[in-house]
Amino acid sequence: MFDDLDKPLADRLRPRRLEEYIGQKHILAPGKPLYQAIAAGRLHSMILWGPPGTGKTTLARLIANHADAEFLPLSAVLSGVKEIREAVATAKANRLSKNRRTILFVDEVHRFNKSQQDAFLPHVEDGTFWFIGATTENPSFEVNNALLSRARVYVLKALNTEELLQVLELAITDKERGLAGEEAIEIAEELRGWFVQAADGDARRLLNLLEIAVDLADIRDGRKIVDENTAREVLAGGTPRRFDKQGEAFYDQISALHKSVRGSAPDAALYWLCRMLDGGCDPQYLARRILRMASEDIGNADPRALELSLNAWEVQERLGSPEGELALAQAVVYLACAPKSNAVYVAYKAARDDAANTGSLEVPLHLRNAPTKLMKQLDYGKAYRYAHDEPEGYAAGENYFPDALPQRRYYQPVSRGLEIKIAEKLARLRDLDSQKTQDFSCTK
Repeated sequence: MFDDLDKPLADRLRPRRLEEYIGQKHILAPGKPLYQAIAAGRLHSMILWGPPGTGKTTLARLIANHADAEFLPLSAVLSGVKEIREAVATAKANRLSKNRRTILFVDEVHRFNKSQQDAFLPHVEDGTFWFIGATTENPSFEVNNALLSRARVYVLKALNTEELLQVLELAITDKERGLAGEEAIEIAEELRGWFVQAADGDARRLLNLLEIAVDLADIRDGRKIVDENTAREVLAGGTPRRFDKQGEAFYDQISALHKSVRGSAPDAALYWLCRMLDGGCDPQYLARRILRMASEDIGNADPRALELSLNAWEVQERLGSPEGELALAQAVVYLACAPKSNAVYVAYKAARDDAANTGSLEVPLHLRNAPTKLMKQLDYGKAYRYAHDEPEGYAAGENYFPDALPQRRYYQPVSRGLEIKIAEKLARLRDLDSQKTQDFSCTK
């Protein structure tokens, strides 16, 4: 017969009362609105958003217990329209025949498509059930606005070291639901730190690792001792950080890397690069993004940044991991330390907007190529001034824009790095343009 002790440790140790819940003090400390609502049994629909192992399912169950409501779980991974209809029917039956409220808990709600999420709306509206969705993804991207507007979002945070140590202590001392039995469990303080670090804020992961370690532990003098060898065996290979190339953590981290480079913070930039590599990010993707940073944020303030970034990408392709990643680190540090300019980036966007918004303006005749006799007869290339034959190699006063488009000044060099010299050069050329205009006025 199936016994509760056959359940995974993480399931056995779910808190039974709100007071046993570990973590999330920012929303569950006495006096906080959610705590007060749960304690008073006042229900409302909500979205619980947080990393894995932060207690989303557990919290939903506690809310149902405190409200004396039927807890009806659905998994968006395993369920479809049929299961949704059955849940609605069950909730209606609870209300009509039992006069009991229902909490419909949908785990991984972001995996439901729009039509599936919309199916909940009328039943949330008429009070058939209270809706609680759990997601590891940003609800503003993954949950329909209509459903989101009917539910309050609560953000759950990864458990910190102190909270994970509480979970660990409970697991090895609780004789009713935990790992403690006839033999006491002994884990040195340093080794506890190893397990907490490997858990990376995830209580479920911590308990799973701990359960394996205790099963493998030697029994000495009536005690189960998790020693260093056992801990190393269980934790071998390390544990990837929270990272999902399709999820918010991925985009948050690449944003942090880019902004650290832009902010001239080489140490922070190096940290975020390593975080992404540690999480399993494709180095080729990072190489492409680093190349983009060189153009967008350094530009002509230090043109070597683009070349060095391209070289780093090539080194990564030739050497592979992990050797090639050092070249990416070199590029990131160089970019972070280089003088910054987004002048080309700003100029490009402005020119792109003009190109898109001004239509198919004709190329001025003097700028057109004239490879045939007919083109020459039509004045293609006529009056073109060859810059190399002009004083200082510059055709002062010449116009290179379409005749119907007033001359633009997109590129505004900054006073940093090489762009200081570029600005001086452009200022000199504009001075020559001004002189040419004056000379033309005097001859009229």
